[in-house]
Amino acid sequence: MAGHSKFKNIMHRKGAQDAKRSKIFAKLGREITVAAKLGGADPSMNPRLRLAVTNARSQSMARDTIEKAIQKGVGGGAGEDFAEMRYEAYGPGGVAIIVEALTDNRNRTAGDVRAILTKHGGNLAESGAVGFMFDRVGEIIYGVDKGSADALFEAAVEAGADNAESDSDEHIITCAVADFAAVRDALESKLGPAQRAGLVWRPNMTVPVAGDMAMQLMKLIEALEDNDDVQTVTANLEITDTEALALAQN
Repeated sequence: MAGHSKFKNIMHRKGAQDAKRSKIFAKLGREITVAAKLGGADPSMNPRLRLAVTNARSQSMARDTIEKAIQKGVGGGAGEDFAEMRYEAYGPGGVAIIVEALTDNRNRTAGDVRAILTKHGGNLAESGAVGFMFDRVGEIIYGVDKGSADALFEAAVEAGADNAESDSDEHIITCAVADFAAVRDALESKLGPAQRAGLVWRPNMTVPVAGDMAMQLMKLIEALEDNDDVQTVTANLEITDTEALALAQN
């Protein structure tokens, strides 16, 4: 199993349970603010903002909090000049990692990411060093309550998606980046809002890991995700279902 599938989903749930909710909201709010600043305050005319608001609502962020984040973006207040950064890195065992961040201080964030990697046996790589090991795709996730695997696959194909995979927890639908908005909207009209949706990095080659190395990688990824500036972390590790569940319980 690739690091972006069930292992990633287990970590997502674990992180949601363990992290302070204020930190989760801060990251969501930052994305809303940047989206509003770049494309305006109307979600119907700003696809990035619409996606950010949808994801915030899926985490039960209050309407007033969302609106304040939007106004902060369109207001152009001082100290809200965030830059989008992407870092490529290697973790223990040669696992490739992509870290995406929104930061108002590039030097601080680069230093923080480098320090976290070093502490956990990883290192920053040059731009392009690991990017070829991932494909950029649209990803839309629904809970299993939305229907059977066959039903979701059929709905995904009709919406223009490339694929749909299902497990005991959720349905994961993928599509080309250019088709993401259309596929998301078509599925939403039929199934309602998704649990999560966005553009993600999906590994096209993986590195098998187990035991202590898997635990070390999990701690590294969690430490990166805990950084205030980091928005997403994706790794191309491959791990068995049994071991992923055992690690998540530690």
